[in-house]
Amino acid sequence: MSSKESKIKHLIHDYLLDEGLLREKITDPKVEFGFRFIFPPGKDPLGRQVGRNMVVFRPKNKNLIIMSLGIQISDPHIKALDSLEKNKKMNFFMDLRKSFLLRDVFFRIDIKNHRFEIIDQYFLDSNEKFSKNSFFKTVRKVFNCAAYSNIILSEYCAGKIKPEDFLKSKEFDSDSNFSLYS
Repeated sequence: MSSKESKIKHLIHDYLLDEGLLREKITDPKVEFGFRFIFPPGKDPLGRQVGRNMVVFRPKNKNLIIMSLGIQISDPHIKALDSLEKNKKMNFFMDLRKSFLLRDVFFRIDIKNHRFEIIDQYFLDSNEKFSKNSFFKTVRKVFNCAAYSNIILSEYCAGKIKPEDFLKSKEFDSDSNFSLYS
């Protein structure tokens, strides 16, 4: 790893530590470096994490940083989507695509397994400093796309889920090999 690559790695590491977001280092032969983190920080009144699991990494031999957030649709939402007419379920996924395109992010949608990934890229320029503000603008962009996708999902599932069903949801499986760069 060159000194510039090392500097970027340490900058991102420090940005995540400064805000109390860093969870773990990613070790993968396909990446120069990477980190898992939770954004935004904090807990709800029941003590549950309010943030989403996100990753930031630099692929090997690429001059860019990837920010990614994976969403596994919860079982109650899957049942609600499956109860819709076939066209309505496909309309949901088309609305997701449109919203991601309008927000200028990359995405992968796995309709069969009811999951999707939202990705943004930040290209590193030798003359440009990778500021904390630039880093967190990218984090917020990806996170806000996920938040908006939840709003769309809620609209499609309105009236089909009981409030207590929301407590049964699970996190996106990070071992699923579902990534733009896998």
